[in-house]
Amino acid sequence: MTRDPVATARTLSEALPYLQRYAGAVVVVKFGGNAMGDEAAMAEFARDIVLMRQVGVNPVVVHGGGPMINELLGKLGIKSEFVRGKRVTDKATVEVVEMVLSGLVNKRIVQAINDQGGRAVGISGKDDDLMVCVADDPELGFVGKPVEMNVQVLRDLYNAGIIPVVAPVATGMADNETFNVNGDTAAGAIAGALQADRLLLLTDVAGVKDASGQVLSQLTPSQVREMVATGTISGGMIPKTETALAALDAGVRAVVILDGRIPNACLIEIFTDEGAGTIIRSTEPRIKPRIR
Repeated sequence: MTRDPVATARTLSEALPYLQRYAGAVVVVKFGGNAMGDEAAMAEFARDIVLMRQVGVNPVVVHGGGPMINELLGKLGIKSEFVRGKRVTDKATVEVVEMVLSGLVNKRIVQAINDQGGRAVGISGKDDDLMVCVADDPELGFVGKPVEMNVQVLRDLYNAGIIPVVAPVATGMADNETFNVNGDTAAGAIAGALQADRLLLLTDVAGVKDASGQVLSQLTPSQVREMVATGTISGGMIPKTETALAALDAGVRAVVILDGRIPNACLIEIFTDEGAGTIIRSTEPRIKPRIR
């Protein structure tokens, strides 16, 4: 493909205000979905994260890994039980979860970032008691709800120029207790504890849609609550918006729900006027230009 050097230079020039705006900012990125199983998509995501770090942003990556967990559980012959649509995580299951998330998935992402010239270190919520949990619902077993966050280890890493990659596995209040934490929930808790400038929730959908199916570019918390009450926001989007509202309450400046399948989605969101997906923030949205 022939590249237009003038267009490339113009793009870089137009990004200058955003490069200045986000220099030193903390951006927590929840990575998951189909992109995790695609090598090309993984490499592209890693390149975007490295670029963010290169221009002065402090990215913190939090990942999921549900499909990989399901695959290994199947191979091991461990059957999953569900309560109200949620997986019951018994002791055998949580051991598999920890192996997959802290081992296989975490290190794949770390390697992808390092392959793109970045410096990444993989940890889990257990390291330095980053994330301490209690049971979210006793019927679900070892599914955790963060109650104590110790994020200094993340600050130490990104202040040293290293990109933290966090697996959502946490310790409990008791000795030798392990909890599986929903990836979005973990990312929101980490973003809140860091008082992050942005929380980017990468999903397999374009964003939050209105009743006619159109993606909304901006929402306030009150609008989100109204849409949930009327059923406009439903299904899997409800927990994502709940995570967004909790993060805003904890001090995150803005949360964006965006389609991680779009090439360079994170860069489009951070460094362009248009942005990507749906931004949720406490201030009233501005229409033109969409400066965020």
